[in-house]
Amino acid sequence: MSRAVYEGKISVWRRLAIYIGRFFLWLFLTILVLILGLYLFLYLINKGPSPHFRDLFVASVMESSAGGILARIYLTDEEIEAIRANNRTEEIAEITDVSLVDFDASNPESASEGEETDASSEGEEGGYVYDDPDSDGIEIHEVHGETYSGMMMIVYDPSRVVVSSIPSYTHGYMGWTIQQHVENNGAVAGINGGKYEDNNGLGSGAWPEGVVITHGRCTNGNDGRTYGVYGFNEDNIFIVGNMTAASALNMGIRDAVTFGPALVVNGNAASYQGEGGGLNPRTAIGQRDDGAVLMLVIEGRKSSSLGATMADLIDIMLEYGAVNAANMDGGMSSTMFYEGEIIVDNATVRDTRRIPTAFVVMPLETD
Repeated sequence: MSRAVYEGKISVWRRLAIYIGRFFLWLFLTILVLILGLYLFLYLINKGPSPHFRDLFVASVMESSAGGILARIYLTDEEIEAIRANNRTEEIAEITDVSLVDFDASNPESASEGEETDASSEGEEGGYVYDDPDSDGIEIHEVHGETYSGMMMIVYDPSRVVVSSIPSYTHGYMGWTIQQHVENNGAVAGINGGKYEDNNGLGSGAWPEGVVITHGRCTNGNDGRTYGVYGFNEDNIFIVGNMTAASALNMGIRDAVTFGPALVVNGNAASYQGEGGGLNPRTAIGQRDDGAVLMLVIEGRKSSSLGATMADLIDIMLEYGAVNAANMDGGMSSTMFYEGEIIVDNATVRDTRRIPTAFVVMPLETD
């Protein structure tokens, strides 16, 4: 090999090394600028001139499984707790007054059996307008606000709404996706349900917390401990209140879970401080005075939908006529399944979240 050829090859490798070095230097500087920019951006939110944005941000990230670190970097635990105390929903001591729900106030069965259900001829009874073009006893409505979008599912017959639960509560078991909850019960629709262990957003969805009652049988919860219990009794009335598992069973609760807080009790909205919470994906369930069940899921943490506050949920539930309503598990678990597909989904990094419980809608009974 001639000296010129040898030196030429050395020169090529040197140029290649220079290009590679420049690329990694550029990459390092770009990442550094992004990190510094993000740090400064979050610093301005947490320490900047706007208490409103700070409080809303802190309330939002502290409601997530892993996002709290974005506030703890800049604020002390005492500062965070003070902010959360000024942006929370008050607990309601009342329990559902069953006399406020009157199934004769309207006749949802006639709508679900096909009477006056054409899209061009909606039926109106008891002050409510039914829009059920496919005669499945379910309405779907889009909901929108300044910071959120989502879906409201209205189920005319409350006896169709039950709690689905995985068969085993162990750390070695995996929860079900919302689709599995629906399909494993032979149901037609569903939303996510109650509280469960989910450390840092990495839980397997197989360990519920609080009460789980399915078909009149308590499968989780201490008999003597008080929980927020939200579900349906044997008369298909949605019950909202704090009680023990034993009290819930004595009241005839057939299907219920724990989460909260209550949003509306006996027609009265919960009071709240500030925004009542941060902007996040949300799930809520309630009931109108004619018995129809309201199932709400809000998208969040997206450019198209930042999320809703508890105050937003209260407003939506009241707008749709809820006399009783409660907040369910939110965040990445907030999901709605209908007609064989997920129509509201907040899972982004991983697949749809695995959860131990869900409210599912059983098929419409026909003659």
